[in-house]
Amino acid sequence: MQIPIKDIKVKRRIRKEMGSIEGLAESMKRFGQISPIVLSKSNVLIAGCRRLEAAKLLGWKTINSVIADIPDSLSALEYEIEENSQRLDFNNNEIAEAGKRLERLKNPRFFRRIWNALVRFFKRIFHRG
Repeated sequence: MQIPIKDIKVKRRIRKEMGSIEGLAESMKRFGQISPIVLSKSNVLIAGCRRLEAAKLLGWKTINSVIADIPDSLSALEYEIEENSQRLDFNNNEIAEAGKRLERLKNPRFFRRIWNALVRFFKRIFHRG
């Protein structure tokens, strides 16, 4: 559900270092908001502070959010910790593979030309004999 950004309350947070909000904002501008932020029933931010800050940087008036049934401060803190700790970044091999796959999808003619050149080369070799 879309919530007006001005209605969201941000209280004391565990995360102090936001990292590159500009990079996240660029991603959100290009792909949209992939994951909603999480709010309590009283519109207190539970998870998604970086997404919220990126949306503000982009000048958005509303942001996609879900309302979680968070009964107390202890549960809110546990939710924030869980949301920020239970994720896994790509390792170097996965990043390299992703880059190769992106390149192939972005430049299919390049790889097709290489493949066709290899096929012609082997045809010439095997048809000479």
